[in-house]
Amino acid sequence: MENSQRKLAYEWIMAKASNVDIASDFYCATRDVFEARFGRMVRELFEKREKDASIVSAVVGEIANNSFDHNVGNWKDVPGIFFGYSFSENKIEIVLADRGRGIFNTLKRVKSEIKNDQEALMTAFTERISGRAPEKRGNGLKFVRENVQSKKMHLTFYSGAAKAELNDQMKIEENLEDIGGCLAIITL
Repeated sequence: MENSQRKLAYEWIMAKASNVDIASDFYCATRDVFEARFGRMVRELFEKREKDASIVSAVVGEIANNSFDHNVGNWKDVPGIFFGYSFSENKIEIVLADRGRGIFNTLKRVKSEIKNDQEALMTAFTERISGRAPEKRGNGLKFVRENVQSKKMHLTFYSGAAKAELNDQMKIEENLEDIGGCLAIITL
């Protein structure tokens, strides 16, 4: 984790529950707090990088909404998400993290044959499947992958002991540290 925002998100997701900084400006305890900060980010993004704003905000919104939708009543300790962003003329970086169940535990409920975190990430980014079955959903992370690839963004996505790197290709590998919940870093 090279920059301070990434470092803060990593520390936030890896901290013991008693040490999680819930006073941080990056912490969104509820969806309405996230939506207010997200709205501010979208306005700033349209001012600075209008050509990228719609797709980037749709990708960010999908990842954040997944955090809230798939963890309702299932947060392992601290509910809500970490949400940080920074923009410059040449770079957009957005960091999201949640201390929820993670992709594997979410998808295992509806597809019991998934064996591990890596397989769960592959499934989430390539199949039409939802951890909220029987609801007819499941395009979220496929949508994210397709837009990351078409817009030439870069997404690093951690969940459990797996890491996905998405840009024009997708690579999923084992991560040496077990990330409880999910951590997403989007750059353009």
